Amino acid sequence: MSIKSDTYAKWQGLAEGELRGKSPADLETQYGELDVKPVYFAEDAPQSAAAAMPGEAPFTRGVRATMYANRPWTIRQYAGFSTATESNKFYRQALEKGQKGLSVAFDLATHRGYDSDHERVVGDVGKAGVAIDSVEDMKTLFGGIPLDEMSVSMTMNGAVIPVLAMFVVAAEEQGVGQEKLSGTIQNDILKEFMVRNTFIYPPEPSMRIIADIIAHTAEFMPKFNSISISGYHMHEAGATAVQELAYTLADGIEYVRAAQKKGLDIDAFAGRLSFFFGIGMNFFTEVAKLRAARTLWADIMRDLGAKNPRSMMLRTHCQTSGVSLTEQDPYNNVVRTAYEAMASVLGGTQSLHTNSFDEAIALPTEFSSRIARNTQLILQHETRVTDVVDPLGGSYYVESLTTDMVAKAGAVIKDIEAQGGMTKAVQEGTPKLEIERAAAIRQTRVDKGDDVIVGVNRYRLDQEDDLDILDIDNKAVRLEQIASINKIRETRDPAKWRETLDKLREVARTGEGNLLAAAIDAARARATLGEISDAMEEVFDRHKPSTKVISGVYDHQYGDDPEYKAIQSRIADFNVEQTRKPSIYIGKMGQDGHDRGAKVIATAFADMGFEVHIGDLFETPAEVADKAIELKVDSIGASSLAAGHKTLIPELIDILANKGTGHISVFAGGVIPEQDYQALRDAGVADIFGPGTNVLDAANAVMSRIEGKLRNEA
Repeated sequence: MSIKSDTYAKWQGLAEGELRGKSPADLETQYGELDVKPVYFAEDAPQSAAAAMPGEAPFTRGVRATMYANRPWTIRQYAGFSTATESNKFYRQALEKGQKGLSVAFDLATHRGYDSDHERVVGDVGKAGVAIDSVEDMKTLFGGIPLDEMSVSMTMNGAVIPVLAMFVVAAEEQGVGQEKLSGTIQNDILKEFMVRNTFIYPPEPSMRIIADIIAHTAEFMPKFNSISISGYHMHEAGATAVQELAYTLADGIEYVRAAQKKGLDIDAFAGRLSFFFGIGMNFFTEVAKLRAARTLWADIMRDLGAKNPRSMMLRTHCQTSGVSLTEQDPYNNVVRTAYEAMASVLGGTQSLHTNSFDEAIALPTEFSSRIARNTQLILQHETRVTDVVDPLGGSYYVESLTTDMVAKAGAVIKDIEAQGGMTKAVQEGTPKLEIERAAAIRQTRVDKGDDVIVGVNRYRLDQEDDLDILDIDNKAVRLEQIASINKIRETRDPAKWRETLDKLREVARTGEGNLLAAAIDAARARATLGEISDAMEEVFDRHKPSTKVISGVYDHQYGDDPEYKAIQSRIADFNVEQTRKPSIYIGKMGQDGHDRGAKVIATAFADMGFEVHIGDLFETPAEVADKAIELKVDSIGASSLAAGHKTLIPELIDILANKGTGHISVFAGGVIPEQDYQALRDAGVADIFGPGTNVLDAANAVMSRIEGKLRNEA
């Protein structure tokens, strides 16, 4: 089934003239946000807004008639680090202090389907989440937590099959059957190919995995949400609100169709679909985004064949923005998070995670996590925002903004459908490049001071205070995980283990049977996460993305800006003197797939005149060194976000020195605590560019280092 033409017309407001003579393109400013007026009147709001009822289609005003007046949103803080034992302690403390649901963060090795003993994950184990290698780890993670009573959300996409299988088996061995489990598995692979990059398999088999999970949970896990369709990671990668909304719903359309192709009736599974949006600092736009999302989804599901009103409800979890958090003057982040939390609540979210103020620097501490959690408790108990359903409903501005958001996002969805759907668009790379362009434009606006960030490009402190941070001993965690894996391999039944993995390969190869069901059997036989992933990889292969860099954004945005022209002139002079451009290799080491910063730097440096080489995702230090030497670059920019910098960057520098190429300068950028700066400098890092660094300042620093090296060699 497809979206009907009259639905598109409705979204564009043509039926009632709700766009007031504006085309969808007119609704967007040059840098991607909706245009707004300084004042709004009754004629700006659609007439239907005043008559809308909460709890009734299209659910613009909320999915329940009473909303928070009857039951507040769920406080669901996302957390996980180190080992399952350490994370379990953290979860139990949080539940005792008012948290109502669990949301599990897995480490990058787990996301990418590797066991902790794999050579490619040396710097990743336990760093950005909890390491899970087996059912035993999963049992430890939820020890003392009754899984028949507690709702559990798991952010997992690439290795979704083994992780969900191990969760099911861990519950069984706790005495809880599948039918009693409640919660959500993210299981949203399309956005991984666009922005987050923690995929394993190519798009087509990945879509089959999603359909199998939807089918299995529809039959055996009626209380469990089989997918959380995520716009959050698009938001974090730099997408505009319109892009996040449109691409997320387009992903949802694709998943519904994948399930329908399995023969499932839409009303049998649609009620267990959920969404996940990021909430940024543009307060009223974020409110309108959630209201528009519900409006659009109700129409989409009706057109796709849904009859049950519950199938047309868009239920969502929200998380305050990580990209809005700043390393500079970080206590400002407490205020930012509070405003973003308020926007998500006034927009009608069903559950919420509030980020800790120190997450632009490192993993949250117990102190910062308490502030983040209490932000929600204060919202629920002290502000009285729960007293009234949809308190901004009827606002001329909010209703007009909601309508404009529907129109603009609807136009994007229409374009994607015309291309053949989201899977095809993702394979062609269009959404990814559009988000990267938006991110680069946003960065230029911050660098130029057009968008004010308090404490970063205005009102800066003369001296930053030191912060206590949570530091994970990656080497110790990895050794502990390896010992546990070895014990499992020594004690399991080898015949049963082999039999279940062979069956999993057969299901993957033939398409007969269900991948999740087969993986549950393998997990019972104590196959590890890496072994289950490898069995499917033998059939499906491992996806290797192509890396593209957009160009022209900085030239267009800066124009004749004197500072920009000065760095371009400096690079041009170098080109004349050396008869070549200064060259840089931008590398992403380890399993961190967040490449927004790397892509922005690549775009900016190329526009300024550098020769830029950007490496593949997930490289090892040895691979980065070999490519940089082969390309004869002057410097390497090592992008780090997931706390692997203390392991991977010194290893890279050692490899360069051992190969006699220590003249190649290594720069570090990304989320790096200032407490780690000296250790990195001692290891040989030339300079460090943390969050909020002006890109022109970074380019000048890199040029100074390159010119200095050449003078010394001369």
